[in-house]
This record gives sequence, structure tokens and C-alpha cells, in this order.
Amino acid sequence: MDFSTGTNPIAITILLLTVATSVAAFTMPDFAMANVFEPYEVSRGRRLHTLITGNLIHANLGHLAFNLISFYFFAFPLERVIGSVDFLIVYLSSMLIADIPSLVKHRNNPEYRTLGASGAVSGVIFSMILFFPTMRMGLFLFPPIIPAWLFGPLYLGYSVYASRTMSDNINHDAHIWGAFGGIITTIVIIPEALKIFASAMGWI
Repeated sequence: MDFSTGTNPIAITILLLTVATSVAAFTMPDFAMANVFEPYEVSRGRRLHTLITGNLIHANLGHLAFNLISFYFFAFPLERVIGSVDFLIVYLSSMLIADIPSLVKHRNNPEYRTLGASGAVSGVIFSMILFFPTMRMGLFLFPPIIPAWLFGPLYLGYSVYASRTMSDNINHDAHIWGAFGGIITTIVIIPEALKIFASAMGWI
């Protein structure tokens, strides 16, 4: 697979839509409240649109920038590699699967709300790892020196730890389930992804 082939109509559309809806949410509180994901409401068959819109809006500019930088570096090459239709399936599946833990855990909590694209972005990143497990990765303040096949498990391990022990405002469960959503969806729609991963790792 070659990064030089293909175009990015879906990734560009998602990026622009995410920016537009997030800016609207920053400036119009009523718009933000109408589109934030509320498990209590969704579990009762109401506000189902927030399963999608809650993944488009963000809490603030820093939150938006963090997700979009990750989206840019992974979503754009992934769409060129697997094609626009498969990329859209991976992104939407990761988005919806990432919402599952919040929906289950907080279905009886009318005060709980969550927002942001990090679950879907996590799915995109882990889909990319299947195709390029030896690429180098790192966090924003650290250079990309860790191979992707190692970065992935370390990131998931941290997310599990953070989900259980930290009381921050980050939805770590969405990162975990989004990652698995990206992996599972990619393998289902592109079965040769496993062979590509194994070959890149030198196993076959």
C-alpha cells in the first residue's frame, strides 16, 4: 500500500464539519447543549442524533486542536491507503463503538455528558497501526521514537489505568473502545489487513 495514491474527500469533509460544528458550539451554548451526547437521553430513545453530533463538537479550542492534529496525521494517509468508502466505515464504526461504554455506564445519570472526536480518532490511529506497525509514533511533547506495534498496547494500557483511577474530564473509555472499534472494523472489511500486519512484523 502506498501513501501517494488516492485522495481525501471524506477526511477533508469530516475535518471541516468538525471545525464548523465545534466553532458553533463555542459561540452558541444552546447549540452545544442540543448536540452533546447524553447517555441518559439516548438510552431512552431520545436525542439519538447526538450519537453523531456529540463526536463533532468539542469543549474548547485546545480540545479541538488536539483531536484534529491527530486526525490530520492519521486519517488523511489512512483514507489514501484504504479508500474513501472503507475509511468512512472505519471512522463511523469507531465513533459509535466508542460511545458504548458511556451509554451503558451512565444510562441512569441525567447529569453526564460527553463530547469530542477522540474515540473515532483512536479508531483511525489503530487502523493505521494494522497497516504500518513499524512506523514511529510519539506524543505531542515527545519525538516519534516508539514503533506503532508497541505504542498501541502502551496507550491502551494507560487508558485502562486512567479510566479506573483518574478523576479527570477525559473519556478514556471512549479511547479504548474506539481503538478496538477501528481494529475490528478494519479486519472485517479488509481481511488482508492481518496479513499485511504480520508481513510488516516479519512473521510471514
